[in-house]
Amino acid sequence: MELNVNNQKYSFEAEENMPLLWVLRDLLELTGTKYSCGIGQCGACTVLVNGQAARSCSIPVSAALDKNITTIEDSNSNSLLQALKDSWIQNDTPQCGYCQSGQIMNALALLSQNPNPTDEEIKMGMRGNICRCGTYPRIKKSIEQVIETNSKL
Repeated sequence: MELNVNNQKYSFEAEENMPLLWVLRDLLELTGTKYSCGIGQCGACTVLVNGQAARSCSIPVSAALDKNITTIEDSNSNSLLQALKDSWIQNDTPQCGYCQSGQIMNALALLSQNPNPTDEEIKMGMRGNICRCGTYPRIKKSIEQVIETNSKL
């Protein structure tokens, strides 16, 4: 099988029903995407599939073939992703940090589709990404910082 991940082609052998998450982490050694609930409910495993936020623990790798996969590791070719990462650091957003790669990837999908979302659109767009530490105000602040910075460009 072959996947396009972060604009790079990867060849590997796997069962067609193996979750994309395990292909990314175990076979491709891209460990920034995290495993948490395993049923697509928490958002820790969020990646982009053709620009849309997707829970990689719930997607069989066969459904991701011939699609563009973006993970948290893709900082060189995506300036918006890098801006989100920088904002997360500047605002000291993570506490434990475990869910944050999924939070950032979901924010990337949101801002890629809507560069200037309202407060309600941010809330709705980030819904489903759970942070057990409760850093939601800092997550929102980091997203708003990127929106503000991009609106000045």
